[in-house]
Amino acid sequence: MSDIDLVVKQSRKIESLLKTHYHAEGKGLHQLITSCEERLPHGVIGKLRFIATMRNKVVHEEGYRLEDKSSFKATCNEMNDILTPRASRFLWKLVGGIVLISTLISVAIYLIHWDNIVNLF
Repeated sequence: MSDIDLVVKQSRKIESLLKTHYHAEGKGLHQLITSCEERLPHGVIGKLRFIATMRNKVVHEEGYRLEDKSSFKATCNEMNDILTPRASRFLWKLVGGIVLISTLISVAIYLIHWDNIVNLF
């Protein structure tokens, strides 16, 4: 995969996440970052700016090549993971609590009615 293919595909994913989940507006990646800066998770702006700068250099500067493709791709993957929304911890605790309570209620019902269940067989 060429540098341009890699950079454009990776930056396009990030642009989509910024527009969809952070309501970013603008033409380029730098403008998108600026438009939603206050809504972004803490500490990602520098890495996003790095990705945008590398994208612009690869696409617009003749003969520019990425020095470390794997590092660039790792940074992009990290940003994709961070920018992709996850269910909140509260929601997972709530679901876990409901499952635990329903399991305990089921066990209690079996224990209370065990004699009747055994007599059926």
